[in-house]
Amino acid sequence: MPDRARTRIEITGEGPVLVHGPVTIVTPDGRLLHSDRAVTALCTCRRSRRYPICDTSHRCRTRRTRPEETHAETGDPAEHTSRRDDAVDS
Repeated sequence: MPDRARTRIEITGEGPVLVHGPVTIVTPDGRLLHSDRAVTALCTCRRSRRYPICDTSHRCRTRRTRPEETHAETGDPAEHTSRRDDAVDS
């Protein structure tokens, strides 16, 4: 086996998964993406226009993880409808 740089994966709280070292990513449609960058950020919010690579779209829009809590505040569920603007079909 060839001598390869060691790869390490770091899971962040509200952002992307950071892959330290070279990585080959297999996309849902079977494409292979290879990165030799020191750090590759993988999107976890699925808002990235470059999915599966993070483009920091998560910084612009907050993710509501519990919309049922916000319904109780105003009583109007229509005000709290969430949608994915850049969802990627599998």
